[in-house]
Amino acid sequence: MSSMLLISCLMAEPERNAEDRTEKSLKSPDEPPSSSSLTTKELQQNWRAVKKRERPVRLLFEIPSTRVIEHVLSKYVVYEIVVMRSGSFDSHRVSVERRYRDFFRFHHKLLEEFNEELEEVVLPRKLLTGNFSPDVISERRLALQDYMAKLYDARCVRHSPHFPKFFTEQEQTRAHGLLRAGQFRLAVEQLQTVLEVQEKLLPWQNPTLIVPTLSALAICYRDLEEPEQAFSAAQRALPPTRRYGLKHYRASLLNLLVDLGYQLGRPVAQLQEELIVLRDAERGEVSSYSLKELVVHEFT
Repeated sequence: MSSMLLISCLMAEPERNAEDRTEKSLKSPDEPPSSSSLTTKELQQNWRAVKKRERPVRLLFEIPSTRVIEHVLSKYVVYEIVVMRSGSFDSHRVSVERRYRDFFRFHHKLLEEFNEELEEVVLPRKLLTGNFSPDVISERRLALQDYMAKLYDARCVRHSPHFPKFFTEQEQTRAHGLLRAGQFRLAVEQLQTVLEVQEKLLPWQNPTLIVPTLSALAICYRDLEEPEQAFSAAQRALPPTRRYGLKHYRASLLNLLVDLGYQLGRPVAQLQEELIVLRDAERGEVSSYSLKELVVHEFT
């Protein structure tokens, strides 16, 4: 009896070995070992590799150039500020120009709210003479670049609404002036710069930051008779209005999307239904303004 049992075990063993070999051969050569088969040292090495691949995104600021601008009664230096994002491939550099007085006003607004947090962040001092010397301009350019990096390191600053305003308020004001004057193509150029800066700042700001800019772009493209671009901009602006309760923008964007959808032959039944539900649920609270009226009012 025992000899028969031994023979059956010996016969079963090759079958199990064959199954094991088949199972191993089915595994992809690129498949990483399961965590249960890894030693502590290997787990630590894998974790370090993952962290290295997923480096945190940071904002980087560079001031590569300056210009001296002369008017009849004034002369001043403007600094080109390039905004980039690290941690991921950011091939598109967007830049704005600011005077020293813009930095000065920005700094003092921040001090009103974050005086203690910014004790060690010093704005380069104002000079009364020699402002236009090439050496002075170069020295100040590097000092302002270092200042921007230190400001970004302060969490309270990069999450403050003052931060995006510094980079976009002048361009937004110009864009809305051009929009009101009917110069939509020039307005689009300014608004695109604003949007590109805002998109780089979004990880540290409220996601609704881009809604007014996208809405303004939608209006400009519509009035330029470019309905595809108008529809695309309005479509991008709509999700944050849903998620964060911007009812006035949401209703106006839905109205515009329905109009543009008919023009482009797009399905609009769901958009119409959403608009009806919104108005029924928020009767008297949803703005009756058109999107253009809202956009113009934003910077009036």
